Amino acid sequence: MIRLVRPTTRLHRSYLEASDEFAEAHRDGDGDMVEDADETFARVAFTRADLETEEGFARFVARRLELAEEDAPRPEGRVPCTFFWVVDDEAPDTYLGSLAVRHRLTPWLTDFGGHIGYSVRPSARGHGVATAALREGLVEAGRLGIDPVLLTCDVDNDTSAGVILRNGGVLEDVRESSRRYWVAVPA
Repeated sequence: MIRLVRPTTRLHRSYLEASDEFAEAHRDGDGDMVEDADETFARVAFTRADLETEEGFARFVARRLELAEEDAPRPEGRVPCTFFWVVDDEAPDTYLGSLAVRHRLTPWLTDFGGHIGYSVRPSARGHGVATAALREGLVEAGRLGIDPVLLTCDVDNDTSAGVILRNGGVLEDVRESSRRYWVAVPA
């Protein structure tokens, strides 16, 4: 069974293997490796070399967990975000992907990012992982008081659109290159 877990050092090696699979591809739901400084925030950055070490990966996990807190330091314009990693009960030490629940919307998230972002490692695609992870992500959004949930995907990403539709998404509109769907949180 696919489920969401909070980021954990237990998935260190598997996370790095998945990172290699993704290569330089965008990974929505995984957060930024570099959070640039602004007037109120000191830069936070993680390199691949940082993540290779147990200490560096532990700092990375701690940062992902911290970002869910309302008062956590973050660049201006960023909102609290709860990160989850996707696993399967049949292989609980294998990282399959990431899902992020953004606690509220900014103007940019309203147009292009939505409340939830997700990505599935290439070797796990085509097996219903994204559909199941999003189903669980909607439950988590409901626990945070978010209902309905805004989901977006690129207009040319039919696979992601299918995941959203299978989870009850209703297309509201298309803004520039982004399809915008609303989904009611399951009871």
